[in-house]
Amino acid sequence: MANTTPPPPKKSKRIERDTNRGKWKSKTEFILSLIGYAIGIGNVWRFPYLCYRSGGGAFLVPYCLMVLLAGIPLFYLEVLIGQFSGTGCTGMFRLTPILKGTGIAQVIVNMYCVCYYSVILSYPIRMISYCFYKTVPWVDCDHSWNTDNCVNIDDLKKQNSSDFVTSADEFFHREVLQLSSGIDDLGGIVWEQTLSLFLSWIIIYLCVSRGIQSVGKVVYFTAPFPYVLLFILFVRGITLPGAWTGIKFYMYPEWDRLLDLKVWADAAIQMFFGLGPGWGGIVNMASFSDFRNDAKFDSILIVTVNVFTSIFAGFVVFSVLGFLSEKSGIPVATVATSGPGLAFVTYPEAIAKLPVPQLWAIMFFVMLFLLGIDSVFVQLEAITSSILDEIRWFRNHKWKLTLVCCTFFFLCAIIMTTHGGMYILQLFDWYSSAISVIAICLVEIIMVSFIYGIDNFMLDVEFMMGKRPSIIWKILWKWVTPIVLVFIFFMSIIFIRTISYHGKVFPQWAIIIGWASFVSSVMWIPLYVLYIMIRKRETMCDSLKKRLKPLDWTPADPEDREKYEAFRRQRRMPAFMSDTDAEGMK
Repeated sequence: MANTTPPPPKKSKRIERDTNRGKWKSKTEFILSLIGYAIGIGNVWRFPYLCYRSGGGAFLVPYCLMVLLAGIPLFYLEVLIGQFSGTGCTGMFRLTPILKGTGIAQVIVNMYCVCYYSVILSYPIRMISYCFYKTVPWVDCDHSWNTDNCVNIDDLKKQNSSDFVTSADEFFHREVLQLSSGIDDLGGIVWEQTLSLFLSWIIIYLCVSRGIQSVGKVVYFTAPFPYVLLFILFVRGITLPGAWTGIKFYMYPEWDRLLDLKVWADAAIQMFFGLGPGWGGIVNMASFSDFRNDAKFDSILIVTVNVFTSIFAGFVVFSVLGFLSEKSGIPVATVATSGPGLAFVTYPEAIAKLPVPQLWAIMFFVMLFLLGIDSVFVQLEAITSSILDEIRWFRNHKWKLTLVCCTFFFLCAIIMTTHGGMYILQLFDWYSSAISVIAICLVEIIMVSFIYGIDNFMLDVEFMMGKRPSIIWKILWKWVTPIVLVFIFFMSIIFIRTISYHGKVFPQWAIIIGWASFVSSVMWIPLYVLYIMIRKRETMCDSLKKRLKPLDWTPADPEDREKYEAFRRQRRMPAFMSDTDAEGMK
């Protein structure tokens, strides 16, 4: 539409955005932050059990294929988007403005995850407090929280009845969680757990209060130190009697399981949630990188470290489970579990039989805390950066915004520290983010490959990196990865199991709430499209055409921007939406 008044200069806007968002002090900070983000508690408490359950060593075949065909391409794609644009998970949709609702969906998914993940972080803090007892309290049945059905590990060989509960199980569920009878019985607040949650948020805030300036320093400790602890636990684990029995259970290949479609679905989903594309965290962390950074090397390195960590953690876990099997006389297949049951019941149960169990328990729980806190850093930073990108006024009040966000999420998470809190945590972990993030990734790759155009994107990468990506990346981004994502999306729905925790199946109304949490994020994708159509000033066709074009899709730095515009003119292609079109978008 005609506009007689020239738009304000865009360079000043770019300078302001660039200087206020900040940059990593070094490439090491960026790599460590993404390693900390991609490697979390799930690498320890989910992958090893999933590998054992899904064919042992044979499971690595579909898993590694999924990493190669979807994991690395998605990770690399998001690093490139963030690095090129210098914007977070809402700003990246300048590439196709009509899809901006996808950025809102990412923020909401991160809000759900930050809430329940912070509660998970509070469990290791609580468990560490019990490690200073003269005798770790989960080792026997001589406490007020124990029942007549309680049996400790040493007595399991003599146990004839199947109606028993281990001392570690009763300790975690009856003393730590003080678990109620179900999600419909929340009970009161477990104040010790709320205090642990409060301490978690204090630590989180102190680490992120200055944005990437403080995060960049903290990750020098929080990212590598878990590997030190993991290696120490590995050395101790493989020297225990029965360790190699556990490792054999973990890695023994069952090649016939490769014919099971569910195994492939499990491998795809584990790859997806292990690496963390679609949450906006990768894009946001990459937006603080140097414009000419070698993004391909970083992406492949981080994904490789992630895969190695998952496999290595399996040796740590199953060596100790083999020892537990040897001590208790129960087969490894029976003692093996995943999730909170592995981290806070089974593994501590095995540690209790070692000399000086307090030492090994502290190392294990500190490792879990550090693995988890890096993920919260990135997710929280993705939320605050998205707000800063959209509302400029907050840029001079970042520490206040971060404090408000931390306080808000702490208050929201308190409900998960009630007697029925674990049920709520499981519900939101199960439904709020899993399928949502897959749908978000589908939108991202369709946006890049089919709306903006894969050739346009390859040209952007060529300008930024100085070299055009090989044809392999084009094939992956345009065909292979989208097909794999569609497969993951439908398999995650088809094979979704009935949710339960500690033997209690969730009622139908709770499942409806779970699905509602999923809808509450993805609904913003079509709602934003509808909003644009309602407030359009042109015909629907003209409105769509404008909002399917990039809006100011250029580098953040003014100097890089000028070079980019000259580069595109040389190739006889428009650098970004014209000023007239951009003004019409407002």
